[in-house]
Amino acid sequence: MAKLWGGRFKKKTSAAVDDFHSSISFDWRLYRYDIEGSIAHAEMLGRTGIITPEEAGAIVSGLEEVLADIENGRAEFSVEAEDIHMNVEQMLTEKIGVTAKKLHTARSRNDQVALDVRMFLRDEIDETVGLIDDLRKILVEMAEKHLYTVMPGYTHLQRAQPVTLAHHLMAYVQMFGRDRERLLECRRRVNVMPLGAGALAGTTFPLDPRSVADSLGFEEVAQNSLDAVSDRDFAVEFTAAASLIMVHLSRFCEEIILWSSTEFSFIELDDAYSTGSSMMPQKKNPDVAELIRGKAGRVFGDLAALLTMLKGLPLSYNKDMQEDKEALFDAVDTVKKCLSVFTPMLANIRVREENMLEAARGGFTNATDLADYLVRKGLPFREAHAVVGRAVLYCLQAGKPLERLSLEEFRQFSPLVEEDVYESISVQRCVEARKVLGGPSPESVREAIRRSGVKERT
Repeated sequence: MAKLWGGRFKKKTSAAVDDFHSSISFDWRLYRYDIEGSIAHAEMLGRTGIITPEEAGAIVSGLEEVLADIENGRAEFSVEAEDIHMNVEQMLTEKIGVTAKKLHTARSRNDQVALDVRMFLRDEIDETVGLIDDLRKILVEMAEKHLYTVMPGYTHLQRAQPVTLAHHLMAYVQMFGRDRERLLECRRRVNVMPLGAGALAGTTFPLDPRSVADSLGFEEVAQNSLDAVSDRDFAVEFTAAASLIMVHLSRFCEEIILWSSTEFSFIELDDAYSTGSSMMPQKKNPDVAELIRGKAGRVFGDLAALLTMLKGLPLSYNKDMQEDKEALFDAVDTVKKCLSVFTPMLANIRVREENMLEAARGGFTNATDLADYLVRKGLPFREAHAVVGRAVLYCLQAGKPLERLSLEEFRQFSPLVEEDVYESISVQRCVEARKVLGGPSPESVREAIRRSGVKERT
C-alpha cells in the first residue's frame, strides 16, 4: 500500500518499521473523535470556499458511512496505514474516491491528533466526574446513617481520640471533592481547539477555526500554533489528578483491609466483593480493595511516563509524543474501573458498630478530654497534660480504663476532679462536645454534609 506521505521516498518502509511505527493497535479508540473532527473540518472547508460545498457534502456523507462501518464491525484497521487518521482517510477514499483526498487540506496529523485526544479526554473527564459523584453520594448516605457510630480516630495507627464513622467518611468526601474540582479545572484547559495549527505554523488557507470550535463544543481556540501541536500538559494534568484519585482510593482501601481483619473487626465485606483461598477454606479476602491499592502504582507510572516523554522535547511535534496515548488511556481506564468497583463495594459493607465503640473505649482515647476537663477547672494545659499522663500510666499498671477509676483514685492526681468527670470523659460525650467547624459531633457532621453540596447535585 502506498503511503500518503510517500512521494519524497524512493524505498518502501521496512515491514519491521511499519509494525514499530504503527499506533493503530491503540489509537483506534479515537475513531469517533477523529471522524467528528474531520466532519467539522470538512464543513468549514466548504463554508469558506476552500473546497466546494458539493465536495464537502460528499466527504461528510462518506465519513458518516465510515463511522457506521466501524461501529457495526464492518471495517478493518490496517497496520500499514499507521494510525487512526490515515485508516479513516483510506476508508473514506475507498467510498468516495479522489474527493476524499481534499479532506486533509489545511490540516496536519499533528493538529488532528491533538484535537482527537482533547475530545476523548473531555468525555472521559465527564465520565470520571460522574463516578466520583456516585462515590461521594454513597459516602454521604453512609455518613447520615452513622452520625452516632463512635469509633477511634488514629494517629500513627495508634488509637488517639474518639470520632464517628460519619466524620471519618466525610474526610473522604472532602478528598474526592478536591479530586472533582481538579478534574473540572483540568477540563477547562483540555477544552481548547488546536485544529488550524497545521503541522506547526498554521496555514495560508482562510480557515475559520472559531466555527469549528463552536461545532465541536470547544470554549477556546489555541493561540499559538507551535504550542497547539506540541502541548500535552493537559494529559499530564489529567494523569496527575488521576494519580491523586488513586492515592485517595488506595488510602481508603488500606483502611478497609485493616478494618475487615479479625484484629480490627470493624466491618465485614460483602461476599460479592470478596474472594476466598484455594487452600484455606475459612478465608475471606479483601482482594478488590487490595487490587485497587495495587493499581494505584500503574497510574503513578503513567504520570512518570508522560513527564519523562515531554521533558526533553524541543518544539514542536516529535514522534515521541505518540507515546502519550497508551499512558493516558491506561490512566483513564484504570481510575474509572477502580471507581466503578470501589463504590458498590463500599455501599455493601456491613459495619460492626459495637466493635467500633468498644475500640473507642479502649486505648485511652478520652485522655485529651480529661486534660481539657482539668483546664476548665483552672489548670494550665501543660500541667493538665502531665497529670493525665500519670493517670494513664497508673491505669496501664492497674489494667483499667480512665472511666473506671474511682473518684478517690482520680484525686490522687488532681484535687480538681469532681463527680462530673465521668460525664466529661464518656466517649459519646467526647464526640458530641466537639462542635467546632469540621469536628466530629453529629451537629458538625450534618453541617459538613450540607456544605459538601453532594445532596444538592443528586
